[in-house]
Amino acid sequence: MAKLHRGVIILTTCPAGLRGFLTRWLLELSPASSSVPPSPAIRGILWDEVRQYAGQGRALLAYQTDNEQGFAFETHSHPWHPIDHEGLTLLHRPTTPSALAAAPDTPPRGWSKAAQRRRFRRT
Repeated sequence: MAKLHRGVIILTTCPAGLRGFLTRWLLELSPASSSVPPSPAIRGILWDEVRQYAGQGRALLAYQTDNEQGFAFETHSHPWHPIDHEGLTLLHRPTTPSALAAAPDTPPRGWSKAAQRRRFRRT
């Protein structure tokens, strides 16, 4: 993986006002994805604001740091959580159906066109 120059904040289902707030201070790389300044103090202040105003949304912060990987993660209301695995930070992905169902934007079972076609073929 390429080394992150500074870092990124990725927002999912967050209020539009939070995105607007971040565009005052950061460069929006794509919708709901912003670059992060290299200063740890400023990054910490902005991350506190993101956590405070994210509401029901999720946020992920990845930034450059001095460790084996060269970067670190922080999450807010995200089903994937950073864990330490033998000195490496990995994102733990829930595998139980109840944990996956707890994700706020998980679509209901059978919502896709493919699922509808399979149901139609069975009848």
